[in-house]
Amino acid sequence: MEAIEDSKSKLSNTQGSEESWDDEEVQELVQTLSKERNSYGNHLYFYQGFWCTSRVLRAMISFQKHFQALDNDVFLTSLPKCGTTWMKALIFTIVNRNHFELKNNPLLSLGPHQAVPYLELDLYLKNHSPDLENIPQPRIFSTHTPYASLPPSIKECSTPKIVYICRNPMDMFISYWHFTDKLRSENVDPLPLDEAFEMFCQGIHGFGPFPDHVLGYWKAKQENPNNIMFLKYEDLKKDIVFHVKKLANFLGFPFSKEEERQGDAEEIAMLCNFENLKGMEVNKSGKQPFGAPNTAFFRKGEVGDWSNYLTPSMAERLEKLVQEKLNKSDLTFKYLSSK
Repeated sequence: MEAIEDSKSKLSNTQGSEESWDDEEVQELVQTLSKERNSYGNHLYFYQGFWCTSRVLRAMISFQKHFQALDNDVFLTSLPKCGTTWMKALIFTIVNRNHFELKNNPLLSLGPHQAVPYLELDLYLKNHSPDLENIPQPRIFSTHTPYASLPPSIKECSTPKIVYICRNPMDMFISYWHFTDKLRSENVDPLPLDEAFEMFCQGIHGFGPFPDHVLGYWKAKQENPNNIMFLKYEDLKKDIVFHVKKLANFLGFPFSKEEERQGDAEEIAMLCNFENLKGMEVNKSGKQPFGAPNTAFFRKGEVGDWSNYLTPSMAERLEKLVQEKLNKSDLTFKYLSSK
């Protein structure tokens, strides 16, 4: 536990130099970018082919300028509301399982988002140049950044591992719509579903458009299959133990025969399942640096919930739109219904 407590201390103390943010540079850039009002009252700006708030844009620029990848880094990448929280818990537990018994898992006190911090939504949001060199290795980070906008040191280094988790766009949209409502100021009216849907179809959502984001990582995975793993939320829900073992092998932490015999993969899957994570005290209070309450990350975690909200014509439109974008790839999604 000493190593984990040391990790906790260093993750919460990632302060960089005293140099101030170059807000003038960011403000000048913002003036040149297309913008749209998002679902919770702020503006989204179109930067390098994706949408983000000005606050995230500032952090993103610092992340791109200053981040230096290490050979054994692990990056969890995704669009928002695609199973990121679940994957953080799984990856952290798989990689660090030899440091502690599962009953003493630091997730119980840290929570997934402190155990595996966001780069542009946490570390670089709080400090333009955080001290990341002393974080125990392998360092595990999370980001919603599109592949094309990742810092060169990540893309050009052949050894860091990238795990990408995606979700069918209908379920992602419904989850995102509920989530962003939790970020809404009291003086901002809720965004009706049909208006939010129209924005999503136009690609106007955090780190969207959806097809561009998933295709960026899909194509990168085809070019570099040894270092990029592409996962689908629906597949994990169908057989989580199989994917826990697959993840462990990919990350370089395979289960031994003894661990297989003891059912360690099954125990990790159980520890990190939706209901267990939702029930942890650390996830019932507090907020993330970008303002989201920890409770907002746990709603249903179901496959097919979109069918309770979208009309047949809405579902048909979104499926057709996404399929047209993915047409030249062999990437497909399963649109299961919960009804």
